[in-house]
Amino acid sequence: MPKFGDLLDIDVPVLFDFYTEWSEESKAMHPVLKDVAAALGDKAKVIKIDIEKNKSLGEALRIKGLPTLIIYRNGEMKWRQSGELDANTLISRVKEFV
Repeated sequence: MPKFGDLLDIDVPVLFDFYTEWSEESKAMHPVLKDVAAALGDKAKVIKIDIEKNKSLGEALRIKGLPTLIIYRNGEMKWRQSGELDANTLISRVKEFV
C-alpha cells in the first residue's frame, strides 16, 4: 500500500473510508462506496483504510467513530464525518471538490 501522504498528492479529490472489519456500520458502507467509486469514475478516488491494520494513522487522524469518511483535495482535508451516509449524499459531497 502506498504511504498515506502519497495518496493525498493526486489531482482529484480523495474520499477515504476509515473502517474496521468488526464494525457493522463499516460493513454496511462497503456497497455504498462501490457505488460512489463507480459513479465518480476518474473524477475522484475512493480509498478504504482498515484502522486495525493502520493504528498509527488512525491515532494521528483521531479516528473515533466508524466509519469515518474524509475528503482530501490537494493535500488538504476538505470534509470529514463519522457514520453512515447514502451514495447520493457522498457523490454530491465529493463533487463539491472536483
